[in-house]
Amino acid sequence: MKKDNRILVTGHKNPDTDSICSAIAYARLKNKISEDTHIPCRAGRVNEETQYVLNYYQVEVPELIEDVRTQIRDIEIRQTAGVKRDISLKKAWMLMKEEGVVTLPITRNGRLEGLITIADITKTYMDAYDSAILSSAHTRVKNIVETLDAALVVGDSKTYYTKGKVLVAAANPDLMESYIKPGDLVLLGNRYESQLCAIEMAAACIIVCEGAPVSLTIRRLAEERGCTVISTPYDTFTASRLINQSMPVSYFMKRDHLITFNTDDFIDDIRDTMARVRHRDFPILDGEGRYIGMISRRNLLGARKKQVIMVDHNERTQAVNGIESAEILEIIDHHRLGTIETMAPVFFRNQPLGCTATIVYQMYEEAGVEIDEQTAGLLCSAIISDTLLFRSPTCTVVDKMTAQKLAAIAKIDMEAFAKDMFAAGSNLAGKTEEQIFYQDFKEFSMEGRAIGVGQISSMNSEELDTIEKRLEGYLEKVQLGRGLDMVFFMLTNILEESTRLLYCGDGAAKLVESSFEVTVGKAPANLPGVVSRKKQLIPALINGLESDSGGR
Repeated sequence: MKKDNRILVTGHKNPDTDSICSAIAYARLKNKISEDTHIPCRAGRVNEETQYVLNYYQVEVPELIEDVRTQIRDIEIRQTAGVKRDISLKKAWMLMKEEGVVTLPITRNGRLEGLITIADITKTYMDAYDSAILSSAHTRVKNIVETLDAALVVGDSKTYYTKGKVLVAAANPDLMESYIKPGDLVLLGNRYESQLCAIEMAAACIIVCEGAPVSLTIRRLAEERGCTVISTPYDTFTASRLINQSMPVSYFMKRDHLITFNTDDFIDDIRDTMARVRHRDFPILDGEGRYIGMISRRNLLGARKKQVIMVDHNERTQAVNGIESAEILEIIDHHRLGTIETMAPVFFRNQPLGCTATIVYQMYEEAGVEIDEQTAGLLCSAIISDTLLFRSPTCTVVDKMTAQKLAAIAKIDMEAFAKDMFAAGSNLAGKTEEQIFYQDFKEFSMEGRAIGVGQISSMNSEELDTIEKRLEGYLEKVQLGRGLDMVFFMLTNILEESTRLLYCGDGAAKLVESSFEVTVGKAPANLPGVVSRKKQLIPALINGLESDSGGR
């Protein structure tokens, strides 16, 4: 049986086919060999090449996770049930005692209407109210009966007391006639004359205390005059003290300027608000505004970090936002060691292979888990993509052998499949410059410089020429917008096994010349034999920067 906690398996921002397919395949493996629930995720938009693969194998696009900081949905939300606005203060107080809470949410059809706190209820006793407060609050007869543990002798419990004041009939009937007005509520004892006087003076309700019997004559007269008759076991003093507790919470609840949070809100973003207003509890709403439950500052103390497995990257700049606040459990990658730091030891697997999917395949074999046809197709597609169908210098014999095994399981012709997949990835129809540029873009930190590198691969040289013209001038926009020192873009021709390199930034042209021993001027650099960002371009740029640093 799977545990309730979710472990997110995600690739890098601007995910490529390897990033997406490896996340899906590895999550499937972990779900078979562990008790936890692993969720394949993506940290950005799926490009057309990857979408082609997912469509081909009828696999849903992984869940989009743009930030892995802890959210309210990740902490314990107290399931304090909402109450109706017309329940009595006494019932609200009893519910608070039973639930061990100091705040009750008032809801209607699942929507939050207001809040009532113990402090609000206490205030009703401490503040001086006039004797008409019960009617001003539109108190239900049912509430009065419940609060006084009474019996309804005459009347309808669904009606409301809306006019008049509350009186205690301690005087004789002659004096009572001078102060009882139509619509009043009168508390009295077992004296027949007092009961009769109150009804004749058009009282809306009489409450007979100490469980005194109500004669048949009084009942009939009350029915004729429309007077409610209630019998309570309490004495007059106790009943007069308790009756204000029958008022509905709606009269006292806070309904304006309520501070609520959403299940998607990040804990870091709500701490200051919670500390500033000093409320004990805060209502939580879902994405559609429905009431979910309550949290307090105490809930934040035990807030659990999101648990993440990183695949196909280990650079902080490439990781999903908020990775520094998450608990990283594993890293499965085939790139150079980057800038990720962890608070605790993690399972880290990094191999000099052409594709993360190759490593994932090995882990399936090591675990003795059979790979199904669909998963095999995903992993094979990732290897074809990352190795440019074995043309990339990053490709190893292990990658090629793995792809051949997976292709046999998936029942695909790799040459034909690769052609269609690459064509889908380089299709420009309807794409903006931004979509083309960020289809496969990564940021790196090199020798104290922030550098961005994008790449698009195609078997069609005319298509690459069109892309080059469209991206002229766009690199400067990216550099300024993202605050980078240099930006490069690789236009890689798969068939010719070469790259046209666009670049911008202070010293970028000089760096290209020193890194690849070419003369470029302002024109794009022609780099024969260069097809890999990971194994050819990035290492060359790093060496060039190190040489420049050593020469100063």
